[in-house]
Amino acid sequence: MNDQSVAADDYGKLYRSEQKIYPREIKGRYATLRRISMFVLLGIFYVGPWIRWDNRQAILFDLPARKFYIFGLTLWPQDFIYLALLLIIAAISLFFFTALAGRLWCGFACPQTVWTEAFTWIERAIEGDRARRIKLDNGPWTLDKIRKKAAKQFLWLVLALYTGYSFVGYFSPIDKLTTDLLSLSAGPWECFWVLFYGFATYGNAGFMREQVCKYMCPYARFQSAMFDHDTLIIGYDSERGEPRGARRRGTDYKAKGLGDCIDCTMCVQVCPTGIDIRKGLQYECIACAACIDACDQVMDKMQYPRGLIRYSTERALEHKEYRLLRPRTLIYTGILASLCIALVTSLAMSEPVILDVIRDRNTLYRDVGRRGIQNNYTVRIINKHNVAHDYALAVSGIDGIEVESEKEFSVAGESVFTLPVSVIAPHEGAGGGHVIEFRLSSLDDSNIVIVEESRFRGPTEDY
Repeated sequence: MNDQSVAADDYGKLYRSEQKIYPREIKGRYATLRRISMFVLLGIFYVGPWIRWDNRQAILFDLPARKFYIFGLTLWPQDFIYLALLLIIAAISLFFFTALAGRLWCGFACPQTVWTEAFTWIERAIEGDRARRIKLDNGPWTLDKIRKKAAKQFLWLVLALYTGYSFVGYFSPIDKLTTDLLSLSAGPWECFWVLFYGFATYGNAGFMREQVCKYMCPYARFQSAMFDHDTLIIGYDSERGEPRGARRRGTDYKAKGLGDCIDCTMCVQVCPTGIDIRKGLQYECIACAACIDACDQVMDKMQYPRGLIRYSTERALEHKEYRLLRPRTLIYTGILASLCIALVTSLAMSEPVILDVIRDRNTLYRDVGRRGIQNNYTVRIINKHNVAHDYALAVSGIDGIEVESEKEFSVAGESVFTLPVSVIAPHEGAGGGHVIEFRLSSLDDSNIVIVEESRFRGPTEDY
């Protein structure tokens, strides 16, 4: 009967609703770093769409025009390889920093953490500290409670909608988006994405909070594959702290067989995910270091040395030598350095103009009598510069070959220019198939010279 009761109780725990966590506010060096990180990252996010560069938005992912503007850099669909490289670098960086320093990303820079910190700050400002918030939630509905809850929800909604508006501002010019929203003339897709990302921010940072980290984020699940005994983690020194127990300051606790931990549970009260770090490393830990600040303050009051809970490694906690250079970190460093060098080199060597030559497949060739053999092409020129350039087009590869159609033209800045081109070669050298070269050179910038190969077809019989 007892076994059945225990089994039923465990079964019920799987379906009970999550209890709300009320993290206690804590001050300390890591709390200060988190707040600085929050203000810096949110500042970059909210200010980013308003930065101007060469009379345009500095950071704009213009999907309809298929152009990505990142300050002085303009990426076209042909530059997709750079985006792929950036994503690979981001993934390898995550692996590298996780193997080296644990979940510092989660604790200080993850968007979920940053916005949750902002929403929690609003909650504390309106409803008070941890004890007052618990009392307010458990108390009856009064005018004061309704006022505080309504004010909190209103500010949450304002911040969430402004977040959605700022996010869409990276994909639609922010000045035009602002004008359209204020005049109620914004398109349906812009309105949808503003509301969608606003709702996502409101739900994730305002309500789900730690549940996103515990149940929805895949990073918490596979982080153990990137950890080793030399990975920096937040650890509790059980050798020093156990056995834990309450005592008065100044008492000879060691004579009673106690460790440094006074079992105040402050480390649990400040944890945003509600775990007890004294039970060892857990996947719910986001390495925010709030428990370190709390424990250090308790140690200061008890006049004990700091560091009962600290950033350390499993090897260091076992009094073994820490190894920074190990196969895992060396491999990640090599891959990351190679990718970064490849990206920078490729960007530095990228051509400001792209030349595509497409041969007309409908007509193999045309015999135009004394003039020779004619092949038709479509030339597409992509000018990545933000200023117009004048170009000259020439062809080589067969003696006497020349461009019959327009040879000089102007291409506007950041535009695609398409030109039908006819090329004629004398009968004497035009038989069969030949590789020819199209040469595009700028008339106003001698550094811009692009060469593209194509095929020239002619009759197989001798002339």
